[in-house]
Amino acid sequence: MTDLHDESRRVALADEAATTRLAARLAALARPGDVLALSGGLGAGKTVFARGFLRARAGDPALEVPSPTFTLVQVYDLPGGAVWHLDLYRLSDPSEVWELGVEEAFADAILLVEWPERMGAFLPETSLAIELAPGAGAGARVAILDAPECWKERLAALPVDG
Repeated sequence: MTDLHDESRRVALADEAATTRLAARLAALARPGDVLALSGGLGAGKTVFARGFLRARAGDPALEVPSPTFTLVQVYDLPGGAVWHLDLYRLSDPSEVWELGVEEAFADAILLVEWPERMGAFLPETSLAIELAPGAGAGARVAILDAPECWKERLAALPVDG
């Protein structure tokens, strides 16, 4: 992950449930116009994070959240505003992101972006970068949060362990 901002924070995630809890905590802090950039290799937990975020935001732990790998984008009209879930793995050029209609989402929605590096320079500098990586132990992960100024105050009370 490229260091976009001047401060990173590591959060140990013991298992998938911890990833979901972190996502729910961030869902409570997110506002329309925010972009959460989810990076990490295949199987790193990006979609698990997105599901936890969307279910928490919807207040519905059974909300169906399919991976947008083939559709590229899923839009959820939820209380508090729309959330767009994008999986950009299949993009071959950053300019293709505009064909998805993200200019509307940047203004009025929260964006969860898997494979954000595929956006290139179109990824807003105000994005909260979240890199998910394998942790110590089976199913464990580490989340590295790289926060721009607009997120730092909101993240101040976030626990360091999931």
